[in-house]
Amino acid sequence: MRLPAGDGELVQIMDAALADAARRAGSWLACRPGCTQCCHGAFAINVLDVARLQAGMEALRAAAPETAEAIQERAEAWIAEYGPEFPGGAATGVLGTSEEEQARFEEFANDAPCPALNPETGLCDVYEWRPMTCRVFGPPTRVDAGMGEGSALGCCELCFAGAGENEIAACEMPVPHELEERLVAEAGETGETVVAFALRSRS
Repeated sequence: MRLPAGDGELVQIMDAALADAARRAGSWLACRPGCTQCCHGAFAINVLDVARLQAGMEALRAAAPETAEAIQERAEAWIAEYGPEFPGGAATGVLGTSEEEQARFEEFANDAPCPALNPETGLCDVYEWRPMTCRVFGPPTRVDAGMGEGSALGCCELCFAGAGENEIAACEMPVPHELEERLVAEAGETGETVVAFALRSRS
């Protein structure tokens, strides 16, 4: 899948929203280079995230081939270790949609480091092309409260320690879900996967 032109707008909006939320949060926001808690555990990514990651890998193969090769090796090692228990198509990397597969995914690879995480630097080697889930982690964002309770503000457990509800609410980061959903729909592809499958070699 080619990266839609509109993805650039989505990334620009998110970068601006994060910068503004970080400015308002100040020291409440604990996110710093080398803090890798959010870089562990498998999570679902959509076709737009996949296309962005693959575009990033193409760029790295041209500009920093050694970095790209290291990422690919970590992705292949991740798949070799966790692939046998993957709740979906182990060959395609597409997550299953049955209730049983979704339940298994809740407990799948929860402590596994992301293959994009550089173990030597503690930094993300594909930060510029990271998925939306990574882009919204840290500042307060609206999440489904579950049980028909609507939405609630959620943030990284390391951030806003000691902050009150009003202080957290004042730092809310808006997320352009509608734009992302439209771009995913325009892609004409369905199915979710995880980062490792998006980063592995396409050859």
